[in-house]
Amino acid sequence: MIQQHVSEGCLTDQLAFDFGAAGLSGKVRPGALKSGTSSEIPGRILSKEDEHIGINDDDLHADKLREECGVFGILGNSDAAALTALGLHALQHRGQEAAGIVSYDGEHFHSERRLGLVGDHFTSGKVIDRLQGDMAIGHVRYSTTGETILRNVQPLFADLWGGGFAIAHNGNFTNAITLRNDLVRAGAIFQSTSDTETILQLVARSEQPRTVDRFVDALSHIQGAYALVVLTNKKLIGARDPLGIRPLVLGMLDGAPIFCSETVALDIIGAEFVRELEPGEIVVATKDGIESINPFPVQKVRPCVFEYIYFARPDSIVGGKSVYNVRKRLGEELARESHVEADVVIPVPDSGVPAAIGYASESSIPFELGIIRNHYVGRTFIEPTQNIRQLGVKLKHNANRAIVEGKRIILVDDSVVRGTTSIKIVQMMYEAGAKEVHLRVASPPITHSDYYGIDTPERQQLLAANYDLEGMRQFIGVDTLAFISVDGLYRAMGFEGRDPENPQLTDHCFTGDYPTPLVDRDGEQKTRQLSLLAEIA
Repeated sequence: MIQQHVSEGCLTDQLAFDFGAAGLSGKVRPGALKSGTSSEIPGRILSKEDEHIGINDDDLHADKLREECGVFGILGNSDAAALTALGLHALQHRGQEAAGIVSYDGEHFHSERRLGLVGDHFTSGKVIDRLQGDMAIGHVRYSTTGETILRNVQPLFADLWGGGFAIAHNGNFTNAITLRNDLVRAGAIFQSTSDTETILQLVARSEQPRTVDRFVDALSHIQGAYALVVLTNKKLIGARDPLGIRPLVLGMLDGAPIFCSETVALDIIGAEFVRELEPGEIVVATKDGIESINPFPVQKVRPCVFEYIYFARPDSIVGGKSVYNVRKRLGEELARESHVEADVVIPVPDSGVPAAIGYASESSIPFELGIIRNHYVGRTFIEPTQNIRQLGVKLKHNANRAIVEGKRIILVDDSVVRGTTSIKIVQMMYEAGAKEVHLRVASPPITHSDYYGIDTPERQQLLAANYDLEGMRQFIGVDTLAFISVDGLYRAMGFEGRDPENPQLTDHCFTGDYPTPLVDRDGEQKTRQLSLLAEIA
């Protein structure tokens, strides 16, 4: 039996760019590049046509890759819910749309699932007090499958024959729609539009006698990427996909085992890092100890490269590597590959900072904060008119004119997706008096969409899938543009280069080399998702 306390919280709409194919697949439209006339502002000038195809002055982050999700679980601590909330705070960067915690007190499961940020809901003593018990799991969500509505907020819960079963998932299943259609055809009733519910249905229908065996049976049907934490009446279970695409670590706090997406969630509660779960490993923790299961055939490990480029917090350790140091090395490699003479190196805050530090160090050009971020602007600012919307960029970022004016600038960013954000930042630099702007990107061009839990646009909306390098340069409106090479990326990761026969990383966004079958996409499956029920958010 589960006692639920749910509230929709305070979720506000966040305007995002909808850069349609018409805006990218047509003729290259050069920006108003530097003309040498002081009365003209160099860079890409926003026009009425830009507004038509979706380039406007809304949130600077709308053109960024969206984080996946974060998971956390602990067993055997009387402060389980509070520690889970703290762990989720540390993982907030992985998802900001919703958060949830499920706990178990030996008799009842308790659930709190909210739309919004962890700090908006789980800092209240009353909320934590309702989450009774010494075992709990939690989840922060950015939706890649399913709408942002309360019934999709995790952890999901079901009463099964063997008892309660709560699950939280980071990743994405590439055959979830196919499995879902088969299950619905066989009589299954789905209550959410999340691919995670597919596991619940498979576990419920498994004929294996033990809960763990039923869980293994369910995972044997799954394709794609996942890091999972599961809470039952007696067990806390962690599982990682056979390719190791999504990260999951094991920690310990005063004898209480913990599963979480990143080591920073252990740091915040003073827990000890034990190890990462091996790809394909299932770890079962009870109050009697920990058991490791490896039920699947061993495959070539291919962790997701974007954990290092963008998703993980810089202070995390992923795959035994410091994320911060990897990002610095990306900048160093970028400087070796595509250096240009300039006066200052400026990061696009905050994700471009480590790479810019590395670039500045390698090139011996001063590192400066030429863009200042306002950390006190939340996501709830209402922009009622077009005139106010046009000021939206400066709500969160503003050019540091004293550093920028009259300078040749190397602007370092971690990635370029649609290019719409880059246009606005470059324009901001020119308006602040930059003499030249040279954009350097610490990831290769993103040419393919992701299907493993990263929210990327469809391929026709990706800038690099539609333009060559010169076309992208003109589109963004910079003096020069360069991306790190794929081999340069691998060198920064500690490899000699990419092995095309056996790639060391999941890098399909750059190469089109998908590590698993894309069953739903290739089969053009369509799902029938709660078509008669529209939930008011």
